[in-house]
This record gives sequence, structure tokens and C-alpha cells, in this order.
Amino acid sequence: MTYRTWQPEHRRRRTRLTRRGKFVLLGALLAVAAAITVPLLLLGGDPERPVPEKQRTLLIPEGWRGGEVYAAVDRSLGLPAGTTRKAAQAPATALALPAAAGGNPEGYLFPATYPVGKATTPEALLRYMVDTATKRYAAPGIAEGARRHGMSVHQLVIVASIVQAEADTPEDMGKVARVVYNRLAQGMPLQMDSTINYALGRDTVDTTHQDTRIDSPYNTYERRGLPPSPIGNPGDQAMGAAVDPADGDWLYFVTVRRGDTRFTASYPEHQANVADFNERRRAAGTS
Repeated sequence: MTYRTWQPEHRRRRTRLTRRGKFVLLGALLAVAAAITVPLLLLGGDPERPVPEKQRTLLIPEGWRGGEVYAAVDRSLGLPAGTTRKAAQAPATALALPAAAGGNPEGYLFPATYPVGKATTPEALLRYMVDTATKRYAAPGIAEGARRHGMSVHQLVIVASIVQAEADTPEDMGKVARVVYNRLAQGMPLQMDSTINYALGRDTVDTTHQDTRIDSPYNTYERRGLPPSPIGNPGDQAMGAAVDPADGDWLYFVTVRRGDTRFTASYPEHQANVADFNERRRAAGTS
């Protein structure tokens, strides 16, 4: 539950960073499009000179889960649903994943804009994404950050995926990461709604008491420590927050309204913040 609402009757609403990611990466998409179209303009319409095929692109927003990525690749390549998922699981695809990933590409389908042509295959796109992630995660700063937090790089990717899913704004990412580390250091369960939603294969604004009792290794209400894998594919900002979190003693947070996430180390203060959230939601529902 993200330390946002947390008793059975509490509900909360938050905006997934995935939607924000679509707008953040739109600039990158337009930049790539411009780079592709400029050479065509330079041809000056010369009929004797062949015009290269206009290259399409596939945008993978930050925070998307593997299933969303697979579906987007299928649509982009005009393939039957499920084709890319099968390719990801096929040994012949030979994705260069770290041993710690256990063959699961979640967290390594790096969010970016990828070129797509007539000859592009799901296998090629998946390899491109994983290779991009591998290169990004091999940066010395990331390896050093993992060591500083007593983690492997794979565990750092897990933290970043939670940060990506939980933070309401880029500015909050460092604080969310700090909450994760503070809770781990104190042996507290993470209690993140995002991991519950991942286990249930959904994206919802509400988490019930019954949800928090599901039997899953991703149930961070009942199980301590990190979940067994990333819960999405984090971008550079989330990785940066996981490497270098904000300084603070926070253990709880609740997004009262968009742009207003309140972090605290005091449970009574957190309860007051949750009450404020619930009151605002009730008022919005009756207005």
C-alpha cells in the first residue's frame, strides 16, 4: 500500500508514473522523428534519387510492465496477440539477462524509443531493449550505488521499479526510495500497493484489506524484504533515485492530491494525512 492508506477501510488514489512517462518520452519520440525526416527534406524532391523508407518508431514509456511492452510490440509489428510474450520466453531468443533475473526480462525492457522496420522481429526488439538496459545498468555509478546500499545491481533495479510505480512526481522519487531503504533497514515490510497490483495483474487506484492477504511473493504487506523481481521497467530518473535517494527518516507517505505527497516518520502524523486524503476524496465524490 505504499504507506499511503493503511487500514481496511482506507482507500487511496494515485496517478501511475507510466502515464507521466508517456509525456516525458514524447519529446524523445519527436526528436527521433525529426532525425528521420530531416534527410528526406534534404533530398529536395530529386526524382532521380531514391527516397529511403520512412522509419517507424516504437515508444516504450517508463514504468510499463513486461506484458504492456509485449502487447505494444505485437501491435507495432502487426502480429497476433501473445507472439512477443512467447518470443520473450523462448530459449532461442537468447536475451542477455543477468543470472539474478532468472530468465525473467521484467525490469530489463528499457523504456526508450526504438526503430521499427519491415524486417523487425519481436526477438530483435527484445534483444535491443535488454541490451540497452544492460549498458545503462553497467554504468560505474549504478554499480557503486548498489554496493553502497548493500545490494546487487538487480536488487537496485527492483527498488527503482517500485520507485517508478509509486512516486507521484519526479521530485518525489528520491523520497520514495528513501522510504524503501528506511523500511528495509528497520526490518519493516514494505507494504507497497504497487507490488500487490503486480501480483494481481492489474492497475487500480484501490487496495482492499483482502488484497493485502493474497498468497504471493509480491505481497509486501505480509512478506519482508524486496519482491523477487522488478515490478516494471524503470527509467533513468527512477534508477537515479534508487542510487542516490533523498536524505530523511521517513517511513510513511500518502498522496493527498496530485502534487501533494506527504512523507513522515510519525505514524500518528501519517494517520492524520490519510484522514485528510479520505476527507478530500469523500468531498470530491459528493460534489
